[in-house]
Amino acid sequence: MANMNKVILIGRLTRDVETRAFQNGGLVAKFGFAVTNRKKNAQTGQWEDEPMFLDCEAFNRGETGKLADLVRDKCRRGSQIMVEGKLHFEQWDDKTTGAKRSKHKLVVDNVQLLDPRQDGAGGSSGGAGDDDMEMQSPPRSAPPAGGVTGGSRAPGRPGGFSPPQPAPHDDHDEGGDIPF
Repeated sequence: MANMNKVILIGRLTRDVETRAFQNGGLVAKFGFAVTNRKKNAQTGQWEDEPMFLDCEAFNRGETGKLADLVRDKCRRGSQIMVEGKLHFEQWDDKTTGAKRSKHKLVVDNVQLLDPRQDGAGGSSGGAGDDDMEMQSPPRSAPPAGGVTGGSRAPGRPGGFSPPQPAPHDDHDEGGDIPF
């Protein structure tokens, strides 16, 4: 039986983008993301928003990949974007309590900006119009054993670098109000 790990979400950034550069010149952009599910309250009969929070990572892969640069330069807390990527399950031991912790994060392959452009050259109301900015990371192959790798990548060929092993994460503190 075939398996597929692909997620497409539209939501908003819950915090500003944080970037980290690798020794080989690669870059990762990390950000919080929220998407809202609507459900009907059985007691009141009213529809309520139920937010879901995810940590996301976008990488520059190879010489042609600039996804992390796009996220760093164009996205801020509250920005509405569409993300496409793969779920990744992280596990670690909490340093303070020793308890096992886990979470899902989204490794982003594609980003589309949905906020109107700020440069006065028109704008969109949030659809997939010509004024939206879209960026995809190039395809990647399975990472070799040993973590971060480097090297150039010709268009159409697998390669680039793979993300480092995840660092422990204490809590899911999004800080502040939900931006929607």
